[in-house]
Amino acid sequence: MGQSLKETFAPAPGVLRSKVRSLAPTMTRSMQRVAETVAADPAGCAQLTVTALAHRTGTSEATVVRTARTLGYPGYRDLRLALAALAAQQEAGTTPSVTADITVDDPLPEVIAKLAQEERLCLSDTAAQLDTTQLEAAVTALATAGRVDIYGIAASALVGQDLAQKLLRIGMLAHAHSDPHLAVTNAVQLRQSDVAIGVSHSGSTVDVIEPLRVAFDRGATTIGITSRPDAPIAQYSDLVLTTAAGRESELRPAAMSSRTSQLLVVDCLFIGVAQRTYDTAAPALSASYEALTHRHRL
Repeated sequence: MGQSLKETFAPAPGVLRSKVRSLAPTMTRSMQRVAETVAADPAGCAQLTVTALAHRTGTSEATVVRTARTLGYPGYRDLRLALAALAAQQEAGTTPSVTADITVDDPLPEVIAKLAQEERLCLSDTAAQLDTTQLEAAVTALATAGRVDIYGIAASALVGQDLAQKLLRIGMLAHAHSDPHLAVTNAVQLRQSDVAIGVSHSGSTVDVIEPLRVAFDRGATTIGITSRPDAPIAQYSDLVLTTAAGRESELRPAAMSSRTSQLLVVDCLFIGVAQRTYDTAAPALSASYEALTHRHRL
């Protein structure tokens, strides 16, 4: 047990926009200006020196460097390289454009197209920025866990229930808790051989963080699933799996924009565990399928 593993490599160019969306709320106003400028015009900013970018954004050279590091790049030079690569991707047409917000007057065919494009972008952003080292460690912990507790509130609770049901079908002992009091009382019973997972888009949901803290203190392996890896949930997470922030709008709240990326992470965890425990998972899946099929025949 210990502190969360940190990123040791700069994020891929295609992840830049999602990093800006997820980390912007934690930045100062001046850092936000730098981050939003480079995400909006990667080709133009890739040509700028640190001094020129500071002048363009009305900030200081130190702010530009801090922004680059906050976004996951060792320095401004590394950020410029990523911007140049992103600009090349856009010119080649390999990076999907960001969809416009859905309005109250949009016809349903346009709503479908916009939602589908936004979901694809959210999935690709999550896949690109998901730390495979953290994911491998999470799969290993789950595959050998005596018991798995999952904490989530509102839309995140549905994601937690999805994972719990999947794990139960392969013979694992898993429970999803949306009641904060029950979550804490169950967390107290966890041991070092167990795993606790907190699902929180913001990473600041108290009713998720508190049972995760209790599980952490009890010695269980703790996993945080969040769009903000620097949020309070990371303090009590041995492993952090980062999702794309997604774009919010008046008709598309955070609960919708976060759910798609969270479900991708949950599916990755489940498939990874099923692979590791195939000898027991496959018969368990077959047995549950047979039981459900038999029930429907009655």
